[in-house]
Amino acid sequence: MNKKVVVLLCIAVLVVAGCSQAKKEAAIKVAMVTDVGGVNDQSFNQSAWEGLQRAEKEIDIKASYLESTQDADYKPNMETLFDAGNELIWGIGFKMADVLSELATMNTEQKYAGIDCFFEAPTPNLVGVLFREQEPSYLVGYIAGKMTKTNKVGFVGGMDFFVIHKFHYGFLAGVKEGNPDCEVLVQYADSFTDAAKGKAIANQMYKNGADIIFHAAGGVGDGVIEAAKEQNKYAIGVDKDQNSLAPDNVITSAMKRVDNAIYNLTKTLVEGTFPGGTNVVYGLKEGGVGIAPTSYKHVSAEILEEVKGLEAKIIAGEIVPPTSSEEWEAMQ
Repeated sequence: MNKKVVVLLCIAVLVVAGCSQAKKEAAIKVAMVTDVGGVNDQSFNQSAWEGLQRAEKEIDIKASYLESTQDADYKPNMETLFDAGNELIWGIGFKMADVLSELATMNTEQKYAGIDCFFEAPTPNLVGVLFREQEPSYLVGYIAGKMTKTNKVGFVGGMDFFVIHKFHYGFLAGVKEGNPDCEVLVQYADSFTDAAKGKAIANQMYKNGADIIFHAAGGVGDGVIEAAKEQNKYAIGVDKDQNSLAPDNVITSAMKRVDNAIYNLTKTLVEGTFPGGTNVVYGLKEGGVGIAPTSYKHVSAEILEEVKGLEAKIIAGEIVPPTSSEEWEAMQ
């Protein structure tokens, strides 16, 4: 190979490398602020980060995050990400709604989005993302009602507020659909991070006769699952497929596909179709919620077939799981 050809090849390699680096530097920057559970919570925040990581891999954005250790971190974390030049900033959790609304009003050219946030009149640069958590909760409740041997199951909630109520009352309705005689024990931990408290609550529920416990409590649920392992009982996970945390004990999970929502909305930013000024809702119909794919490990084929039928009825509007105590009482 003569020297001229070698020189030309070297130039070509440098040009390609330079273009690749320029493309990387030009990638749209998108970031998220976690709630207090942290990015490795095996649940809500982790699912959000996985969605951003997927977007980084598939649609050429540059993703990053900042973790919050207390509520007071939300605003400064978002301001830091704003100063860093992120085109879209995500807030993960309903408690960030006020901060997101405030900053979106202040920084009208900056795009913001909030998971589990509903905005009464969102500005054109702000999107709220909500889920019909009651739908997968109804399905796992039905599974619990069918599988309990003691006619007693439990629900452990994190904070006592509307999002967790959707899990609570959807689960309750599903249990009663599967087993009208089943009792449902309920306790809220007043925390999303206190795993020790979750374990203590679960141990007491198991002692009181529950043999399956569903948690919607973030890191508190780690303690619930730990108790299930130690007591050789069953647990139902939330947000992600949590079977890997206790393969012999987590029989199913009410999955909330925060990852899909993050990915889909981030993609609209890249495509120029960001739905600012709206609240977007994900349910079974939209592929935003569902039961864990590992459910077959513990749940019989017969019950899973029944669950498919219930899912179809929910999508068709023939079954409307309750979201609150008022809706539950109205069904009685």
